Amino acid sequence: MTEFHEQDLAGACFGRVNLRGATFTQVRLNDARMREVDLTGARIRGALLNGSRMRGVELVDVEISGELRNVVVNGVDIAPLVEAELNRRMPERAKMAPDDSDGFREAWAILERLWAGTVARARTFPQAELHRSVDDEWSFIQTLRHLNFASAAWVGRMILGNASPWHQLDLPWDEAPGWDGIPWDREARPSLDEVLTIRRERQAMVRRVMESLTDEQLGSEVTRTEPGWPRTENFPFKECLRIVLNEEWEHRLYAERDLTSLEKEK
Repeated sequence: MTEFHEQDLAGACFGRVNLRGATFTQVRLNDARMREVDLTGARIRGALLNGSRMRGVELVDVEISGELRNVVVNGVDIAPLVEAELNRRMPERAKMAPDDSDGFREAWAILERLWAGTVARARTFPQAELHRSVDDEWSFIQTLRHLNFASAAWVGRMILGNASPWHQLDLPWDEAPGWDGIPWDREARPSLDEVLTIRRERQAMVRRVMESLTDEQLGSEVTRTEPGWPRTENFPFKECLRIVLNEEWEHRLYAERDLTSLEKEK
């Protein structure tokens, strides 16, 4: 098997090449041109497709999960249609993008209530099942570890100013670049109760911020320049909290989906 690592192949031309079963990790395909390519059965994770143009394609039995904006299919922007349908199916979803402090408090209360039900459901599974990956996604316990990381990053660090709010079991997203001083042990296998202990602390931290939140704060910006992540200047305070809401909402849906898959295998 031929392997290519740390090579600059910019401008390379591949013609009548068989790449079936090939693996691409941290590969730049910016401005690539593909013609008469077969992507049947391809699995794409953590990809940026911004500005992509597809012509004469066949999309049959395709599943897409991600952020959709200005996605035009046969002349129709489908993003608003998808948003409207998701909100119809899950009315509480529309409350996950609040604009005022009361709205943020309501959204967080909804999430805590929904997650309580999901955790109760997870407790009906053997511990080993909660470490199982479904379709290469995170296990249930890894999902909780990631949410602990997200709240530490966007509330503990960005809003509360703790330059290093991490716990050793926190888990960044898989495609993260990696940083000195930030834990990242994907293979750790803590118990559900170990992770939930950290989870309750992080939820309480976010809850305290929500309880004292003002509309004036929501209109402000935060800056963190210390080594680590996030590291940004003049970032909207409101967006820090919206990121946490979005992470909590979406990952609970993923968790419920995977628990259902595990149930079907029993």
